[in-house]
Amino acid sequence: MSPTASPRQSGTQAEAESAARLLAWYDRHARSLPWRARPGERPDPYRVWLSEIMLQQTTVAAVISYFHAFTRRWPDVHALAAAPLEDILAAWAGLGYYARARNLHACARAVAGGHGGRFPDDEAALRTLPGIGPYTAAAIAAIAFGVRASVVDGNVERVTARLFALETPLPAAKPALRALAQNLLPPAPAAGFRYGDFAQAMMDLGATVCQPRQPRCGLCPLTDICAGRAAGIAAELPRRAPKTARPLRRGAAFWLTRPDGSVLLRRRAARGLLGGMMEIPSAGWQAATAKDTARNPAPDLAAAPAPAAWAALPGVVRHTFTHFHLELVVWAAELGPGPGAAGSVDGIWVRFEDLGDAGLPSVMDKVARHALTHLAEETPPGRA
Repeated sequence: MSPTASPRQSGTQAEAESAARLLAWYDRHARSLPWRARPGERPDPYRVWLSEIMLQQTTVAAVISYFHAFTRRWPDVHALAAAPLEDILAAWAGLGYYARARNLHACARAVAGGHGGRFPDDEAALRTLPGIGPYTAAAIAAIAFGVRASVVDGNVERVTARLFALETPLPAAKPALRALAQNLLPPAPAAGFRYGDFAQAMMDLGATVCQPRQPRCGLCPLTDICAGRAAGIAAELPRRAPKTARPLRRGAAFWLTRPDGSVLLRRRAARGLLGGMMEIPSAGWQAATAKDTARNPAPDLAAAPAPAAWAALPGVVRHTFTHFHLELVVWAAELGPGPGAAGSVDGIWVRFEDLGDAGLPSVMDKVARHALTHLAEETPPGRA
């Protein structure tokens, strides 16, 4: 669209002009992110892929430290493919959505073993790899290889909904937003067009200017062609369908210690929620019912990792997953000093001071903090 066009005007020449303006804005205002190639550098497909997997359903601020840690430890796809899955899961701990870490390892092995360590350079081939869906395939193809691909994340959805004043609520609006975002790209062939930079420019525009609640329209390079701004509804877009309430599940976690100052951990089953992660033994996680009290009912202690004098600690640990809220009562006990007692328990023993290196997911880190806090408060004076 041209600078003098009405907000709803379209056409190949006008769209090319708006794309050029957006790229010029990006050249001045691009965010400096550790996975991005500097001007004049060739993007590294491994770093692009790794960042895109990490950024799924996670913020840039949360990802940066993990990205640095991963690339220091596993600088290329061959190194990541050769790493034990347990090491990757431990390094991923706290980033959430742990199926991504398992798929990350599976994808690295597929690329290293089946593609000679080189990522495919087109969307269709990329989508055959573990953990790579339509969005991630488009992002890698555009950013790493300069392919004409429409990359539509949450930021791009917001920018596009406002540019075209699309009032259909999400998620029903997603197909229309993808089609509209595709139309913003110059038609192929467009020799020399920077498809990767265009994708990143749209993301940056949404993240820094076309923000969710208070769009900074005065700083936007496309403000004069924005139909949402012209209609006075930009801040209301994209509209969203009412969210359904997350159900509540309740369960128990078992904090079992030894006199030497260590706690029992175990590894969860490979499949399912938090699959393959280390945990403080837990049980239940059942849907709460109307008969439940505000506090979880006492669990069947047959689910505890060992017979002991179990006592419930005050309060509950609360954590929210994508599809449900969870409340855990923490039950604590110390394993007696009898011969072979610790060896008969299934799991591994970790000293309190080493828990930070155990790769606990966030919910289990909360359980550990809850237990350590309350047990410290209950320790009588003079006891170590």
